[in-house]
Amino acid sequence: MPMEDIKEKQIEITRVIAAPRERVFAAWTDPVHIAEWWGPEGFTTTTKEFELRVGGVWRHVMRGPDGKEYPNKTTFTAIEPPSRLAYTLSDDDAGTMKPFDAEILFDDEGGKTRVTLRMTFADAEQKRMQVEDIGAIEGGNQTLGRLEKHLNG
Repeated sequence: MPMEDIKEKQIEITRVIAAPRERVFAAWTDPVHIAEWWGPEGFTTTTKEFELRVGGVWRHVMRGPDGKEYPNKTTFTAIEPPSRLAYTLSDDDAGTMKPFDAEILFDDEGGKTRVTLRMTFADAEQKRMQVEDIGAIEGGNQTLGRLEKHLNG
């Protein structure tokens, strides 16, 4: 059986944000800032634990516009200020989602920042569920839009 092509199990979302990458990276790694922009439109995020180090954990709860809560656990696997973050995301043992890996790249574009969010799932079926059932691409785009609004007020 041939190996599954990485693109069959990966989502990549990119946005150029009019802010220096050090500032964008800081907004992504400070729970005070994160509370202001994390998640799709209409969502709020409450951080319960945040330890920014390799092996450290960010536990947070996202609350949808309908009041439904989504527990999340992010375990940091790489931290390279101000250019890269990587982590594994799970539902904090709620049992509703297989964990997946994510990587965020912060590239300088002449004082602006190209943010690339790359999510790699266990297989093509998990990617399909994230895209079709959960709306991961639209949610990711909305989240990056909220980040840009937060940084540029």
